[in-house]
Amino acid sequence: MPTTPQTTDELLQALQENDRRPYGRTRTVTAEELAEAAEQFADPLALFHALMELQEAYTYGAEPRKSPVVFARLLTLHDEQPDIFDARMRHTLFWRFKWVANALRALPEIPLTSLRQWQTEMRDRYEKAGFGLQPYYGQLYQLAAHTGEDTDLAYELWAGRARTPLSDCEACEICDRALYHLARGDDERALEIWEPVLAGKASCQEEPARSISFALLPLLRTGQTDKARALHLAGYRACRRNPSMSREVGRHLEFCALTGNEARGLELLAENRNLFEEVDSPLDLYDFLTGVEVLLRRVELLGHGELPAAGHPGRTWTVAALRAEVSDRADDLAARFDARNGTSAHTDRRRARLDRAPLLDALELTLRPRALDDAAPAAPVAALAARTADLPEPLPELVLRARELDAQGHPDARACWDRLRTLVAAPGYTHPDDPAVGPLLRLRADLLADEADREGAKDRFAAAAALQEQAAALYDEAGRPGDAALCRAGALLARAELPPEDAADPAAERIAALTAAHAAVVRLQQETPDLAPYQEARLLRLRATLLGLRLQTSGDEAHAAPLFAEVDLLHAFADRHDIAGQLSGALLLRASTHALSGDLPTAVTETDALLERLREHGPAWHLPRTLTLRGRFQLGLRNAQAAHENLAEALRLTAEWPTGTAETTRLHADLAQACLHLGRPDEALRHLTRSADLELREGNRVDAFCAYSNAAQLSLDLGRVEDCIALLDSLLSEPDIASGELDDRLTAQLRLTRARALHEGGDLKAATAESVALAAESAGWDDDPGSHAMIAAEAAVLLAESGEFDRAREAVDQALAAHARAPRYDRLSGSLREIARLRAERQGADGLPDALALLADAGRIADEAAAAGHEARGRSLGTALAYEYGRVNAYAGAHEDALAALDKALALLGEPGEDNGHAAEWAECVRLAGVVEGIYLERADAALARLESAAARLTALGHTEEAEELTALAARLRDKE
Repeated sequence: MPTTPQTTDELLQALQENDRRPYGRTRTVTAEELAEAAEQFADPLALFHALMELQEAYTYGAEPRKSPVVFARLLTLHDEQPDIFDARMRHTLFWRFKWVANALRALPEIPLTSLRQWQTEMRDRYEKAGFGLQPYYGQLYQLAAHTGEDTDLAYELWAGRARTPLSDCEACEICDRALYHLARGDDERALEIWEPVLAGKASCQEEPARSISFALLPLLRTGQTDKARALHLAGYRACRRNPSMSREVGRHLEFCALTGNEARGLELLAENRNLFEEVDSPLDLYDFLTGVEVLLRRVELLGHGELPAAGHPGRTWTVAALRAEVSDRADDLAARFDARNGTSAHTDRRRARLDRAPLLDALELTLRPRALDDAAPAAPVAALAARTADLPEPLPELVLRARELDAQGHPDARACWDRLRTLVAAPGYTHPDDPAVGPLLRLRADLLADEADREGAKDRFAAAAALQEQAAALYDEAGRPGDAALCRAGALLARAELPPEDAADPAAERIAALTAAHAAVVRLQQETPDLAPYQEARLLRLRATLLGLRLQTSGDEAHAAPLFAEVDLLHAFADRHDIAGQLSGALLLRASTHALSGDLPTAVTETDALLERLREHGPAWHLPRTLTLRGRFQLGLRNAQAAHENLAEALRLTAEWPTGTAETTRLHADLAQACLHLGRPDEALRHLTRSADLELREGNRVDAFCAYSNAAQLSLDLGRVEDCIALLDSLLSEPDIASGELDDRLTAQLRLTRARALHEGGDLKAATAESVALAAESAGWDDDPGSHAMIAAEAAVLLAESGEFDRAREAVDQALAAHARAPRYDRLSGSLREIARLRAERQGADGLPDALALLADAGRIADEAAAAGHEARGRSLGTALAYEYGRVNAYAGAHEDALAALDKALALLGEPGEDNGHAAEWAECVRLAGVVEGIYLERADAALARLESAAARLTALGHTEEAEELTALAARLRDKE
């Protein structure tokens, strides 16, 4: 708390601000300080509100030991000064008798007799105050269910009574009824009772999150896996990191353990590590730890006991060590509760959960499915597995086989080099004394050259260039000038592909670098004696590749002819020396050159001929790349079906002839694009996430998170809100994102999408908090004011939706200041109009001046946009503004001004035509004008004439649905006459 309140008004304001904070230590500490501050005022009402806030903070902050103490003070205040308590205050006070009963039940050190004494106190006070006793009997049942004794009788005494104003909310009572039947083994009856809560028809502070956590396993047992999956995603989000919902978190961990999602369970455990310290309720901790142990036992059983796990802060844990610690603590808690209650209920329940067998081998819960192997400590990522090859056992044969395959460009060379790399690195390696193998220097150079090729395939050009140079030096020492020349040419290519630094014209500098590299490779080829044919062919291929990259960068037709000439040289040389791989490579380069020159039909024809040749003569391992290229050409020709067929076949063949993870990653990305064009977004989403997963496995984290960001946005567009949020939560918990190591703009994009998804999912509070935080951070982006303008504008709308109009105005002013530096006409105009509408809708005439001021700002932006020649997406900014003036004035009761604005909007829109979108906007404007004119201004005749004329016009144009709405409104107006 920044400053101690000096007046009761300041105290009440501080209490309101604290009420907006999430439950946890920060809110609790502030509530304690405010309660202490309230003591200085001779105002019992101020003290009442401060104590109520403090008890709520303790209750929902999982600190049951302190809640009864605060309530005792409240009860004393009521007994000493009953006159200050109005009906609402008395209702709240008596409601919280149940909070105290729950708190005492959660503490094993409180004797059972004390629990029953409190229940008696509750009954007596309820009777004296004239309140019904159904809540009292509800507490009797809760205690019976807790101890495991006389539950049937207690249930009947409670459930058979009519609800009273002090009964638990409907959602909570539904949950308790369902749990009674669940404990009796009747899953179907429990789920039937739960349905209103699970469907979102009844809710409260704790529901439906509490019910969802209990319903997950019954849903699985009754075969409702899709519903269980969806509820897990939504329910977990509602309780994550919340100390008062640690029991629910534990059940979500158990759900993961029993559905083959142990890796996700470990991820969620890490996300909730705070609960080990922040949960002060023994009963909540007992439930949470049991759920944790179910997960850890399962992971350990699967042979991953040495994996790291997130446990009590202050030390590092393995799964096995944490499982042992958790087991001891939970066993102790169960024993303490059973000793207090005189039953074995808690030990029995715990044992039943721990002995439960998995319900499913695998249930895909998120868009980012993970296995326990993914949770292992970071290690070098293995390359995509090569096709099974019969590797020679004798070392000399293995070396010669690797070189032979490498000269052919055969993918099985990777497996040979991998095996050799392992052998050479092993202690005690002895190099064979064989002239055919050559010295160790040459083999080390071979391995470096292979590593350089792999780095280049991952676009790690600096590393590739350095490795190529190292390999070239070793080849020189080994007396292999041809191999050295190939490595130096590879280094030239890699350096030419490095992005220019601080270049005034990056494209021009890149073109110059590629041109210079090409000339250098030509000289290198001319100056190197005794090149083998495969080496000559590779150098020719590198020359063509450099010129291809130049054409791709420049788009200059003048660069096409030199490229075609180089391709022809390569083709002729490969044909003359019967080098099949380079011959097909030349044909592939020729097709690509046609595509780069803008002639996609010829490019497709060339690839068709190449595919026919490859299928007949080989090499077969060139088929995946050729099919991939053809698929991309077809995408360019907007033939999505053909593209999908080619790309899908290429993906299938990569399993037989792997070209490396980079190519497979790109294939999935291309297939996602084809699927979107074909209207198959769910399939596109699978390919996007697979592409991202492969990028991550290869260590390309920025590219991976970009792909995941696209997947998250697509899932949000598809209405899969919980999938989107779960994916983003998983990504944002990654260490390099959480620590701020990743690019801050990419992280911001992930968070922005998450805020939008939270808003779409109905969590306005969380969405607003995230958006406001992003707006504050982006204010420091001096190099990108446009993005800050958009983020601040979105935050302003969410603040307005939350009713915080003053803060919304502050955010709008930030957005306008950034907009002045980097205009974002559409976003700013739309946000200003939306905030104005919200203000008028919620505040009526009182909010009209501020709403009109916002619309005036929107008007200035519309004028700026028109002066700049900006074309808005959809209707013009001026038209949208006129319509909003109509709505705002209508909400505020200024109906003449509203009608004038709507008539202006109609004039700006113009008459409707065949376009459905325009017709719908025009019809909506007519409809609102008809409402204002006919209902509020009571000019029925004029309104009817307007509506009937518009309906006839729309019907004639074929817009029957829009016409029907206007006709229905006209009928309503006639009925009123």
